[in-house]
Amino acid sequence: MAEDNNVVIDDKTRRYALVMITAVYVFNFIDRQILAILLPAIKVEFGVDDWVLGFLAGSAFALFYATLGVPIALLADRWNRRNLIAVSLTIWSAMTALSGAAGNVVQLALARIGVGVGEAGYAPPAHSMIADYYPPEKRSSAMGVFALGISFGIMIAYLGGGWMAQNIGWRQAFLIVGVPGLILALLFRFTVTEPQRGLSEGKVDDGVRYGVFAVARFLLKRKSFIHLSLGAGISSFTAYAVLSFFPSFLERSHGLNIQEIGAYLGIIIGVSTGIGYIGGGYYSDKIGKENRSRSLRAIAGALLLGWVFVFPLYLATNPYLVMALFFLPSMLSNCYLPTTFAQVQSLVDIRMRSVASAILLFVINIIGLGLGPQVAGILSDYLSVTQGNESLRYSLLIIGAITGPWTAWHFYMASRYIDSDLARVDET
Repeated sequence: MAEDNNVVIDDKTRRYALVMITAVYVFNFIDRQILAILLPAIKVEFGVDDWVLGFLAGSAFALFYATLGVPIALLADRWNRRNLIAVSLTIWSAMTALSGAAGNVVQLALARIGVGVGEAGYAPPAHSMIADYYPPEKRSSAMGVFALGISFGIMIAYLGGGWMAQNIGWRQAFLIVGVPGLILALLFRFTVTEPQRGLSEGKVDDGVRYGVFAVARFLLKRKSFIHLSLGAGISSFTAYAVLSFFPSFLERSHGLNIQEIGAYLGIIIGVSTGIGYIGGGYYSDKIGKENRSRSLRAIAGALLLGWVFVFPLYLATNPYLVMALFFLPSMLSNCYLPTTFAQVQSLVDIRMRSVASAILLFVINIIGLGLGPQVAGILSDYLSVTQGNESLRYSLLIIGAITGPWTAWHFYMASRYIDSDLARVDET
């Protein structure tokens, strides 16, 4: 797994690499999120409560995904990142395909753990590669393109998963989305160029290796990182709760079938989050070129505006009005992600980047993916005693109402420290 040295990166090579890295991210989110649209069918077959569904959608995946991300990222800061991504894609695609063979909920949970193990090796080296391909003034925009993988992945998972669950079964759905990733892994390994570290900023790699605790200590001295990671984690808490249970909410409270839900939500989430990622990344680069605090304050304002829509969204009784109301908060609540990824890469030394990304993702995924679906499921089970089939409506409403202003506050606080922290990158 030795690195490629002194490889010339032209614009064509850079663009191709970003397209391929984004394509892998599409499969990352297809394999991660297809479970959400399949949960109603899984609930019927296995006869489990919502807290079990929350465990499958969140904790079973997140525990290994978040914790293994850090040691794997340490490897990525030392070895060839392209090869590591290809191996990771192979593992999670194979485990996704195997999910369809689960004979009970325990076996399905083990398969989801396997998906989490594989996906743990993707985002940190991907962030690091993008940072070496694109300079700081273009990095948020590049991260916005990268984040489109989330939009396309969720859209395909919902559209395809909804149709497959309705027509051919949830088991076949896992197999169909898992196998193509094995082919993409080979294509990525043999066609993508590993960039030289520090290339985009003209930095010379001094070869110094940093341990996990050294990187963590470095980041904990940056108040902007603390607020960025907590803000992103709390926002992800809400996002994963919604992604996991919004289809079930539409089925139970509004009587829509899974195929219809998948079609509507796939398009709405795909388009709205895509606009949020691209717009958030581009706008952050544009207004924050010389003053990054401005871009983070703008994100805080967007998050607050999106929060206002939470109340009519969950209290409306017409399902089509609900989905129409869902578009704007879905767009605004995701504009923070490209800038968060980009700023964390800019805050650290070039040999810290994968580990810094893994620490950020550890916070995001323990809070968001690990707790969001689980808390939403537990709260729904608790409320079902008094609210019956409406329990998910109020579970998601309570979560959204609490977390919106909390998230915005963290991004506002990050804006107060980001510029001074960026000036201290060399203080290792």
